[in-house]
Amino acid sequence: MQPVSGSPAPDFSATQPNTRLDLQRIRQARQEISRVFRDTPQFLSATLGDVLGCELVIKLETANPIGCFKGRGTEVAMSRLASSSGPMAAVCASAGNLGQALAYSGRARGIAVSVIAGKGANAAKIERIHRLGGTVELVDGDIENARERAREIAARGDAFLVEDSENLDTCEGAGTIGLELVEGLDRIDTVLLALGGGALATGVGHVFKTLSPATDVVCIQPRGAPALAQSWRARSIATTDRTDTIADGVAGRFPIAAVLDDLLATADHVPLVEEASIVEGMRMFYRHAALVTEPSAALGVAAILEDPARYRGKRVAAVICGSNVLPDTFRAWMQG
Repeated sequence: MQPVSGSPAPDFSATQPNTRLDLQRIRQARQEISRVFRDTPQFLSATLGDVLGCELVIKLETANPIGCFKGRGTEVAMSRLASSSGPMAAVCASAGNLGQALAYSGRARGIAVSVIAGKGANAAKIERIHRLGGTVELVDGDIENARERAREIAARGDAFLVEDSENLDTCEGAGTIGLELVEGLDRIDTVLLALGGGALATGVGHVFKTLSPATDVVCIQPRGAPALAQSWRARSIATTDRTDTIADGVAGRFPIAAVLDDLLATADHVPLVEEASIVEGMRMFYRHAALVTEPSAALGVAAILEDPARYRGKRVAAVICGSNVLPDTFRAWMQG
């Protein structure tokens, strides 16, 4: 593993894509994010890159107190709520990672946090939300049912709703990852981003399309949770009745129209990958880069495995977005 040297200052005069996001606000967001979430490791993984046939840059978003990238967005949202005249309480729907991030950022600022999750949510993530001081309400169904309940609570006026991806702070907070990548490398041919609600994809994608427009922005979903990918392909909202994937962090069914518009302006390629490729991606991270990843974080390597010619010989940056996985389940996946 080799650190990656810095590059010349980006061109601030570059034209921004037509999204809700703004480069200057993303730069300002840096100042509102705790240092524990900023300037995360990014390095060349020669061993894994050799196996995959590309020059692989790993951007490690798991080396923080909650093991995922979402703290960048919740730090921005909670900093702004703390300085407002609104209620000092926040609510979100989460499969686990956003809830942990919001609980962490809220506790640091004296803001009460409630997290709504489906009853099938990852038990370890739910436990960590409790330990971080958040309260959890479990509802029947999945993340979409949890979103309905979170909106009901916020509509009463008792709490500020942090809707992942719809709330612009979550997107622009995630966009700071893109700034660090662009400023830290002299060239990135392709950036690989997990696609769930869209905060990571649109935030990082906006930065690349502004400061490094030649970079291929690839946003990946599991074939078992394809709603936003299908929407991107159709250029209109497509929903699904159910999801069937181990990648719980990206398993939404009802895309948000404004997020789709942002994705259409930033994504160059939105592939769907098989479950077997996701598991193999996790194995490769563990065996060749000594990294424990959750399924959502392995979507990028899964995309390389299923379409190697697209990435062969290129410098590819993979954002490792989360490492929150149950130990027993992870061990079982590593047995193959």
